[in-house]
Amino acid sequence: MATSSIRVDDEDGIAVVTLRHGKANTLDTEFCLELSLRLEDVQLSGARGVVLTGTGGIFSAGVDLRRVHDGGADYIEEFLPALSDAFLSVFGFPGPVVAALNGHAIAGGAVLAAACDFRVLAEGPSRIGITELLVGVPFPLAALEILRSGFGADVLAELAFLGETHLPEDALRHGLVNEVTAPENVLPRAVALAKKLAEIPAAAYAHTKAQLHRPFHERIAEHRTGDDAHVLELWSSPEALAAIKAYVERVLSR
Repeated sequence: MATSSIRVDDEDGIAVVTLRHGKANTLDTEFCLELSLRLEDVQLSGARGVVLTGTGGIFSAGVDLRRVHDGGADYIEEFLPALSDAFLSVFGFPGPVVAALNGHAIAGGAVLAAACDFRVLAEGPSRIGITELLVGVPFPLAALEILRSGFGADVLAELAFLGETHLPEDALRHGLVNEVTAPENVLPRAVALAKKLAEIPAAAYAHTKAQLHRPFHERIAEHRTGDDAHVLELWSSPEALAAIKAYVERVLSR
């Protein structure tokens, strides 16, 4: 890829993976493919853990709806599998993965956060929430199972159906994040936590993580093919494309 949307730095064996894709780290096909490849490279490099973070005041604002609107059904057909694969590349990483949520984690950004083992969120105006249904599109199965794993089944229906976003203290109370700290401390704290987790023998950590994730991976493996086809049909429908167009014009074109 000519222009990299992801930077990887080494912090004493911890790979700090920084998303830097435009103003809001929105998720498009190219970005998702790059994230999957970068995490594969990180795993092969022997890094002891990963910290996933963003730039500025936004971790990730989720799917690039302008690209979806402009590309239509043909773009959606290539984008949705890449999106699920990117989520799974984070969720399936065998070592410790800590999210340093420097700012807003919305929709697909919240899924990326949920895919991590631990989440540290910046104090202040940062919000986290899953807003897909407010746009008018359903979740891919992989995203929903990752959210179920990361945030818990008890709050998932409320999060999904209401689509509300939560400020740091509410996010902590709902169990969406593990810690809240000052913005300048988010990355150092996440790196320190990743280093602490990396002290656990790698094989033991990977096996335990695989055990914890097994029910979610099994449901994804069993149902993804059929469900993804239906999600593709729903995202590509005239109703969904009209809803996305209306959302772009109402919210993103301000």
